This record gives sequence, C-alpha cells and structure tokens, in this order.
Amino acid sequence: MSTSASEISARIVEAVMAQKLAPGARLGEQQLAMLFDCSRTIVREALTRLAARGIVTVSSRRGWFVIEPSQDEAREAFEARRVIELGLIRSTGRIDKAALRQLKTHLQREKAALKGSDVGHRSYLLGDFHVCLAECLGNTLLADTLRDFTARTTLIAMLYQSTHDAVQSCEDHVRIVAALERGDPAAAEALMAEHLGTVQSALRVQAPADPLAQLRDALAPLQPPAAEARRPKPARRGPDTPDPSTYLGALL
Repeated sequence: MSTSASEISARIVEAVMAQKLAPGARLGEQQLAMLFDCSRTIVREALTRLAARGIVTVSSRRGWFVIEPSQDEAREAFEARRVIELGLIRSTGRIDKAALRQLKTHLQREKAALKGSDVGHRSYLLGDFHVCLAECLGNTLLADTLRDFTARTTLIAMLYQSTHDAVQSCEDHVRIVAALERGDPAAAEALMAEHLGTVQSALRVQAPADPLAQLRDALAPLQPPAAEARRPKPARRGPDTPDPSTYLGALL
C-alpha cells in the first residue's frame, strides 16, 4: 500500500524537527516517490501542503526545497510562537492529572535522549514538547499550527548556528511543567517567555549586509594620486617658444 500525502508531509516535518533535513535541502519528486512507493502526484500534493504551511518552497525551474528563513522571518516565527504559547498558558485553568502525566512522560523521554547519542531524536523531542504542551492544554488546532512554527524555528536554529544548550532547554521545560502542576499559570507563562527569549538570543544573527556595498565601492569617485596632484603645471609658451611636438615628430 502506497504512502498518503499526509504521511509524507508528516515525515518531512519530523525530519526537519530532528535536524535531519537542513535549510535549503532539495526534495526531488521522483526520489520521494521511489522512497515512499507512491506516485509523483501524491508527492506533489504533500509538498504543496507543506509549501502552504511555510515549510518548503518551490521554484519553477529548480524544484522543491526546504525553506531558508531570512532574519525577518526568524523574528516573526518567534513572535508567533510567543503569541500562541503564552496565550495558551494564560488562558488555561488547572491542568488535569492525565495531561500532567503525559507531560512528565515527555520530559522523561527528553532526559533519556540527552543521555543518548541520537542527536536527531533529542532535537525532535525538545521541539515536540511545545506541541505536546498545546495538546495537553486542550487545543489541538493550535498544536498543529505550533508544530509548523516549531519546525520553522528548528530550521532557523540550524541556519543561524544556535548556541543554545539542549540540557538548558530540558531544564526550562521541567520548570514550566512544575509551575503548571502547582497551579501557577502566571509563573509558567513567565518561564515560557524567558525560555523562548533565551532560545532566540542564542542565534548567531549578523547585522544585515549592505546590498549596495559592492556597487557603492565600484562607483566611488576616483581620487587623483598624490604625486599627480602635486605635479607642477607646464609653463605657458611664448610666441617664440618652439612647439615640443616638432621634436617628437622628428623622432618618429
């Protein structure tokens, strides 16, 4: 049985969150069709869905690629996550015991992954915590949206060489869940805001380059050399002074 478009798109998002697909990675339709044992039509449907969700992009001549977020897009992605995640925590009441158990199970998986050698699995779990939290707070629609934004911020972390420590992320998650468990959503919201701010500040974002720098340098006015600027002007010839060009003509 061939794979569906939904399954293909889910696998691609998982690979992005596990940092197994880098920003700018090419996604060939034929290769994906062979890999998932399906038609190129199904692959194209999956990629079209991901393009609408902001995970991949397409070029009419070059094909499909994982997005490479700009600095402005990086800032907007983190702002969107703040709105969603802080708003979810702020609007929640007391979290039930089943949801707390689910969150604690996720934290245990994070801690186990930190001790292991599978960096991709660790990266996926750290990002998926935020999706799991949204689901436990009772909003699966926003959880789906948050999954896409988390995938995008994972690409941003890869593209801008984040220096954020995975152990620190897990510890932040533990504190957020602890605040929710003791019935203090205000503290959980503040901890989440601090966590997202720390993750964003760890990005090595450089100052925007001047797009006209090369052209500006090329078209700068030429300055005359110092020796030329100091060169004395030739004396004015009188009516009886021979024309130097006559000597030149004699030498040619």
